[in-house]
Amino acid sequence: MNFKDKRPIEDTIECIEALAEIVKKNDLGKLKVSLEDMDIVIEGRNSSPAPAPATAAAAVAIAPQKAEVSAAEETGNIVTSPIIGTFYTSPAPDKPPFVKVGDTISAGDVVCIIESMKLMNEINSEFGGRVAEIYVNNGDAVEYGQKIMRIE
Repeated sequence: MNFKDKRPIEDTIECIEALAEIVKKNDLGKLKVSLEDMDIVIEGRNSSPAPAPATAAAAVAIAPQKAEVSAAEETGNIVTSPIIGTFYTSPAPDKPPFVKVGDTISAGDVVCIIESMKLMNEINSEFGGRVAEIYVNNGDAVEYGQKIMRIE
């Protein structure tokens, strides 16, 4: 979408309402969206500022250790969330999950659904192999780029 094109105020209000719903549904503290000609800030109930690390040096010292551990533990390919939304393992509550740990899948297979702004988005794996690990639970909120599952 090109934000240089002027859109009717109704569309803008609809987008703001959808963002507010995401903040409320995922119990977020604050959401800030910056565009060329406006800033939108939506604060949730728990909008208290997050505690800052004691020192920048402490934060830097911790980060490399975590990266080394996770790289050593994880082998295979990681499927990540392409959007923000709610993760669902099956097409409906009464249906079996798309995949389970241990299942063999092919590239292009649907592995989950992520609901975003009341749209159900089927997520396809880019990789074939065996599902080694699923990182999120049914109904969990997921962020863009968050790890969903590991395929070996």
